[in-house]
Amino acid sequence: KAILGRKLAYSKLYPSIGLYGAYNYASEPNGMAPVPPNDLIGLVQNPTKPQPFSKNILRGGATISMPIFIKSIFTIAERAKKLHQSATSKQKIDLLKNEATIVSLNANLRYMNAMIAALNKKKNSVNKTKEIITIKVNNQRAPKSALYKINDALNQIELAKSAIELKKSDVIAKIQSLTGISLTEAIPMKQIGTFSENGLVSLEPLQLKIEAEKLNVKAEKEKLLPKLMLQGNYNHSMAKAYNNDLQIEKNFATLNVVLQIPVFEKSQYSKIKLAKLEVASLQNDLEQKQTELQAQIKQLNSNLKILKNQEELYQQSIKDKTKLLDIAKVAYKNNRMTIEDYLKYEDDLVMEQSKLYQTIALKWQTLMKLAVIYGNDIEQIVA
Repeated sequence: KAILGRKLAYSKLYPSIGLYGAYNYASEPNGMAPVPPNDLIGLVQNPTKPQPFSKNILRGGATISMPIFIKSIFTIAERAKKLHQSATSKQKIDLLKNEATIVSLNANLRYMNAMIAALNKKKNSVNKTKEIITIKVNNQRAPKSALYKINDALNQIELAKSAIELKKSDVIAKIQSLTGISLTEAIPMKQIGTFSENGLVSLEPLQLKIEAEKLNVKAEKEKLLPKLMLQGNYNHSMAKAYNNDLQIEKNFATLNVVLQIPVFEKSQYSKIKLAKLEVASLQNDLEQKQTELQAQIKQLNSNLKILKNQEELYQQSIKDKTKLLDIAKVAYKNNRMTIEDYLKYEDDLVMEQSKLYQTIALKWQTLMKLAVIYGNDIEQIVA
């Protein structure tokens, strides 16, 4: 659209050519074409010659008009160039947003896969305990209710996996809508870099648009300046001469260099005012977005530090809870722990793993948000 706008501005420098046809009636004989005085004297002295005057005249011809110098045209073209730069910058930012969204969705997919793997591991662990419970129940060393409870725990694992599979399907569909690629599993990825503070590149489209609208104000003001135009006209007239009623045809052409000077243009003053208001409105939007992004950057940087710390803590906690689960299994096998207490240790481990994987996914999302704000190349951060 911006490219077309620039072409439209420059197209005003080309000639405008048109054809016309007309029938003229006048109550008194009217001139068909300008007649030099010396020629007119000869026509008056010889009545047999048709004089180029008539009440009824048929006219046809062509007109041409083109600017020699109109200052605003070049400013309008420069504005269109800025708008094109703004659109190109926005396209780049939108592409970065899509890439960041895909990375975030893939991080969620990895989180869900890790959760399913953790649940499968829990299922294997619970199944081994079920074997012990089955033996105990058969030997009447444990009540049948213990078997019901362990079966319920296994059912809950399957339900949790089913819920995650549904969410996975939704994430895969979103990735396909953005890329056109249908995934079955998450794509392996690793962080090879971090965001670079290159300024608020995400605001570049708006900044360029403001520059374009400032040029629009300039162009509207320049429309009040004098314009130099070239105007041409070719005329072919046919009529019956008023002095002897003979058919006569006349051709003439004119070429004019015209200086047009606006003296008072009320509508143009209103256009200038509207253009200034548009600039003020966009500048206000820019200031507001700058404030919002600065606050968002501060929050995201803080969140990133917290998430990195949480990741380390969860990893250590998982190691501890894994050891506690091993102890709980032995305690239950030796009848020093109830089935409910044992299952609680199983749940605690999976819950802690869930928090770790969710933290990793959130860390990816936070990193991508900062990369988009600073306009970083996602491929320099993720591989």
